[in-house]
Amino acid sequence: MVKIEAIIRHHKLDAIKEALVSAGYHGMTVSEVRGFGRQKGQKETYRGAEYRIDFVPKLKVEIIVPTEAGDKVIDTIMKAAQTGQIGDGKIFVSPISKTIRIRTGETDSAAL
Repeated sequence: MVKIEAIIRHHKLDAIKEALVSAGYHGMTVSEVRGFGRQKGQKETYRGAEYRIDFVPKLKVEIIVPTEAGDKVIDTIMKAAQTGQIGDGKIFVSPISKTIRIRTGETDSAAL
């Protein structure tokens, strides 16, 4: 199993969710996060005054899938999230050694 974490733009969440569900992948966790990459934040103008936002608001989508489905899920997320502009986000992939469903005690793939 692998855990796929995608840091994305807020307005891309619905497109990613619809793409994953239509591809047959249900269940994900979404968190609001803040950070910066190469752009080191962004400048905004409000009432003529310019100010800097050091940590840009983003969303983190986490999904755990069987290892063999990892590449398909990554491709699905990339197609749905990509705008071609700086700040589209990043995808991180990590191995998962064990998963347990608390309610039933099912483990690993059965717990997904």
